[in-house]
Amino acid sequence: MSKHRPLTANRAALLVIDIQKSTFIDDSTVRSIPNMANYRDYMLAGRALVDAAHEADIPVVFVQEIHRANGVDFGRELDGNEDVHCLDNDPRTDIAKEEMGFHDGDYIVPKRRYSAFFGTDLEILLRGLKVDTLFLIGGLTDVCVHYTFVDAHQSDYHCHVVEDCVAGSSVAAHEAALHAMEYLQTGARQTRDSVLGAFRQLA
Repeated sequence: MSKHRPLTANRAALLVIDIQKSTFIDDSTVRSIPNMANYRDYMLAGRALVDAAHEADIPVVFVQEIHRANGVDFGRELDGNEDVHCLDNDPRTDIAKEEMGFHDGDYIVPKRRYSAFFGTDLEILLRGLKVDTLFLIGGLTDVCVHYTFVDAHQSDYHCHVVEDCVAGSSVAAHEAALHAMEYLQTGARQTRDSVLGAFRQLA
């Protein structure tokens, strides 16, 4: 039996993962989190999907990594390559609403860990929206996008990662994460153009 499902945006939501102000206002050579080259361009590429989702009445969920300024909720997150980031008193932590076309009817899900499902109300929200299919954009491909995808997969959502609207800590890590997600769900990897086509069919 074929594992390929027709690409459809019926009962879908768009998850915009961690596209925050730091991407657009922090030009530091050394950043608190490593980014692959042209990271900002990959994030901006997702704006077309946000606009298309709005036109098609597809729910848009902005996921925001945010930590208390005293660092009490970082846990083991700073044990690896990442430095302190996304503090709740730092304007760089704000969602990039202007750049990404945020609408008043969009949803915001704050998170303290990498996965958008861990310790958040995302699943309650998706259940209320009667969503069974998720489209993921944002970053990092190999961290928050990947871990959110895995939890969504284990919760039996159909998942698609838009490979030209996500970016990783490095090109190698980005590609490895995309491969890992495709391993879990055949057809998970999609291009921006293919997803725009699916969204526009509903508009």
